[in-house]
Amino acid sequence: MAKVASQSSSPILTSDKAAALALTPVSRETEARLDRYVDLLVTWQAKTNLVASSTLQHLWTRHVSDSLQLLDLAPTAKVWVDLGSGGGFPGIVLACALADTPGATVHLVERNAKKAAFLREAVRITSSPATVHLAGIGDIVDSIKGRVDCVTARALAPLHQLVGFAEPWVREGAKALFLKGQDVEAELTETTKYWSIEPRLHSSRTGGHGWIVELDRIERRNPSAITHGDRA
Repeated sequence: MAKVASQSSSPILTSDKAAALALTPVSRETEARLDRYVDLLVTWQAKTNLVASSTLQHLWTRHVSDSLQLLDLAPTAKVWVDLGSGGGFPGIVLACALADTPGATVHLVERNAKKAAFLREAVRITSSPATVHLAGIGDIVDSIKGRVDCVTARALAPLHQLVGFAEPWVREGAKALFLKGQDVEAELTETTKYWSIEPRLHSSRTGGHGWIVELDRIERRNPSAITHGDRA
């Protein structure tokens, strides 16, 4: 356990952190919160699979910075819903960055009990404005009351399914930001079979083949086909 936790101060992770914060700068206070979160994640990783182990030494660029870049695409958003939060990307990272923003909150939706427990501990030690919902995504739409400014998800499900889950919030004025990989064009083609959308694609700042799909409008092509709990 101690050996794994000590990785957080290794030279590789230190240089990776510097590279990440050069890409997505944050305040000193946010950096301190992110440090506590990263240390917790590395410790928990030994007993709970939160991220791919192969990405641990590039945790800051592959995961933290990848999450932080969403803030520039929704600079006025205060209320976020993160679907399938898992190890906290992007939800916990966003909450750390929004901790000093009055009225900000991030709803973290996770159906795995162990991961939800990790998220609750991450919220506690970072004092971040977030609420953990131990629930399936299909059950959460009606449980989150009030305005939602932005819906996001990362490495969760095919795009056409994510669009279906986000549609009720986008219909009420929210923006959707979905982090996707190199197959984004194929996913968009599949999505347009079910949904009328006008996507904006943003290349990820962190390199590789990552993309962010931005949506401000979602309409079902065949509204009569929708059934409760199946928005895809």
